[in-house]
Amino acid sequence: MGLLLAALPFVAILIAYTVASDIRLEANPQDKLLPALDTIRDTAARLFTQPDKRSGDILLWKDTGASLARLIGGVAISAIISLVLGMLIGLLPYARRTLSDFVAVLSMVPPLALLPILFIVFGLGEVSKVVLIVIGITPFMTRDLSQRVLDIPHEQIVKAQTLGASTAVIALRVALPQVLPRLISNVRLSLGSAWLFLIAAEAVASNVGLGYRIFLVRRYLAMDVILTYVIWITLLAFVIDWALKTLSRKSFPWMEAGL
Repeated sequence: MGLLLAALPFVAILIAYTVASDIRLEANPQDKLLPALDTIRDTAARLFTQPDKRSGDILLWKDTGASLARLIGGVAISAIISLVLGMLIGLLPYARRTLSDFVAVLSMVPPLALLPILFIVFGLGEVSKVVLIVIGITPFMTRDLSQRVLDIPHEQIVKAQTLGASTAVIALRVALPQVLPRLISNVRLSLGSAWLFLIAAEAVASNVGLGYRIFLVRRYLAMDVILTYVIWITLLAFVIDWALKTLSRKSFPWMEAGL
């Protein structure tokens, strides 16, 4: 029953799209705005299997590899930075007074507004795209992780200090095990924003990538290709989110109820 209820919204969207597509195609068989599901299926089969005549590469797989490398690199760097800063801000008063307001201000800067600056500073290559993801999601993750450290019961820290634990030991043995589940949760929540920043950067300056391909074919109104790429991006995001959720559930079973 639960699976059926979860599937209902997707079925409703599929039915609504099919009806709207049939209406438009009946009025104009050459309409490109809402291609038929059969057209999307045939396009997807072609994109996933047929190599490009000029390069010999299957472009969808090449785009996927490039985009995933940028996404994973940016998210991984963000996770490391936010974990370190979050621990420092949460555990050390001097670090909190120095960095907390700075991180708060950074979280209010629209990352996409910095895109031209990043291209000027880092060029049009891979670095600028990864940096945009880092700038876009790190402040939010840092603020949340630092608050999680601050929420650790003070009694736990006092007991560790009573037993002679140093700040480093407290960080590694007391705070870190409680922060890691929250870090995975933050990564999951930030994936949508990370995809947004990645696709925006690829659309502006790139010669390969999922976002680049979508904006390249839009001039031809190739909605069948665009929808195939959008569905594929959604599927990739779902699989990554599911993998992170599974990792968190297996590594930190006591957090399952909160996920």
